[in-house]
Amino acid sequence: MRIGIPMVAGLALMAAAVSGCASGSVLAQQAPMTPRAEVERQGETLLVRYEMDRDAAVWVFTDSALISEVRQPWRPTQWTVMTPNVVLDRTGHYDFLRTEDGSPVPRTVEIRVRPQSVNLEAEYPTLSFTNGAVALPTGQMSVFPMGSVAEVAALPSDLNGVDTHVGPTQVSWRDQAGPVLFAGERRPYLITQHERSYVLMGDADVTRSEGLTAVIDPALPDWMAATLSEAAPVTGQWYRQRLGPASAGAQKPVLMAAWRGATERMTSMGGSVLPGLIVMNFEGQGITQPTDRVRERALWFIAHEAAHFWLGQTVRYEYARDSWITEGGADLMAVRALKARDPSYDDKAELQTEIDDCVKYAGKPVAEAGARGEHRAYYACGAVFAMSAEAAQKSKTGGDFLDFIGPLIDANRDDGVLTSSEWLIHYAAAGARMEQARLMLEMINSGAPDPATSVLTLLEGWDVTLQDGRVVLR
Repeated sequence: MRIGIPMVAGLALMAAAVSGCASGSVLAQQAPMTPRAEVERQGETLLVRYEMDRDAAVWVFTDSALISEVRQPWRPTQWTVMTPNVVLDRTGHYDFLRTEDGSPVPRTVEIRVRPQSVNLEAEYPTLSFTNGAVALPTGQMSVFPMGSVAEVAALPSDLNGVDTHVGPTQVSWRDQAGPVLFAGERRPYLITQHERSYVLMGDADVTRSEGLTAVIDPALPDWMAATLSEAAPVTGQWYRQRLGPASAGAQKPVLMAAWRGATERMTSMGGSVLPGLIVMNFEGQGITQPTDRVRERALWFIAHEAAHFWLGQTVRYEYARDSWITEGGADLMAVRALKARDPSYDDKAELQTEIDDCVKYAGKPVAEAGARGEHRAYYACGAVFAMSAEAAQKSKTGGDFLDFIGPLIDANRDDGVLTSSEWLIHYAAAGARMEQARLMLEMINSGAPDPATSVLTLLEGWDVTLQDGRVVLR
C-alpha cells in the first residue's frame, strides 16, 4: 500500500531514530575566545607560529583525518614541532599538541611544515602544484583546547553538537616570495577565520571566463584543462536552471586543479568542494592522452562536485552520519547532469556500480561507515536511497531526483540544514511505501541482514532483478 499524507507523521517518528542525539559538551563553560596562527611560506617549507589564547593541557586540531590508503595520520610526516617540550600526538580521532612533562602547552608554539599532497578520508587535502606552488585548506590550522588527553580520546568523530567554547582560529597567511591567492584574487597578506576555503602560495595562472575562475596546474595535460574549464560553468548553469540559485558563496565559483604527475599504470582523479570552490587532484599516465572513458569520468567528477553547491552548501546535512544525503544525492545529480548533456551517456553502468557497492557495505550501519573507513558507503547507499526517492517522484509526478530534492533545498534555504527526518518525511510524501522507509532506516542505523533483498525492495519502480544474489539493473 502506498503511504498517504496522513501516514507522514508516523514516518516522522520513525525518521527521528536516524539522527541520534547531539553530543554534549566536554569542556567547562568559558567565554568564546580566539587562538591565532601565523603561517609564513619560506621557500619549500612553512613556518607556523601559534599564539594560544589560554593555558590548556592540550590543543586539538579540528581537521584530523587519516590518509585514505593506510588509515594513518598525515601530520607526523609533514609537521615538526620546534618549541621545546611540546610534541605532536594523536588519540581517538584527533591530532593534538601536548607537553612531554604534562604542563600546560606554552602560549607560543612554532611548527615547521613541509607540505605534501596525500589523499585524506572525507577531508580537504593539501594541493601541490608542479611549479612548486602549494594550496592549503584554511581549516587545517584550526585548534581548540582540552583539559586532558583522556578528554581528547572521548571526543566523537563528528564535532557537530560539541561546543568547544573557543572561537575559530584566526590565521594570517604570508609568502616570502610574493602575494598569496585567495578566492581567485592575489593579496599581499591575508587573514582568515570563519572562511572554509584554500589559500594558494606560489605562482599560479589565473584564467577568468564567464561563470568561472580557473587555477589549473600548468603541467596538467591540455586536453584535461580544457575539459574542466568548459564543463564546470555549463554544468553549474544546468543545475541553476533546475534548482534555482545556489548559496551566495557559489555565485562566482573558482576551480583549482593540481597535477601529481604521470605515474605509470595509474589513472586517478578526485575532488572536493568548499564555498565557491571546486578543488581537484589528478595523477597517472592514463590521463596524459584523451580517451572517452577518462573524459567521461572527469565530467562526472565536475558534476558531482558542482552539485554540492546546492546539496552540501545551500543546504548541508545536520550530522556527519547523515552524509549519505549529500554524497549519494550528488552522485545521482551528476548522473542526471551527464545524461542531460549527452543522451548517449551510459547512466546504467554508473548506477549499477552504486547498487553493487551499496550491497557490499549495507550489512553494517551506513551511519557508522566513516568510523570504519568505509566512506564509500555514504556515496553508494546514499545513491540507492536517492534512486528510491526518484522512483517515488517519477510515479507521483513523472519527475526525477532533482524534482525530489529541489523542494527540500528551497524549504531549508534559511537555516541551511537538511535533516534526515526532513528527507524521509518528504520521501513518504512522494509516495514511498512504509516498508521501504523501514528498510532504509535499518540500513542506516543497524545494517541490513540481507542487503541484496533490501536494496531490491528500495528500487521498486526501477527495472531490477535478483540474479545469483546480485541486484541487476536492466
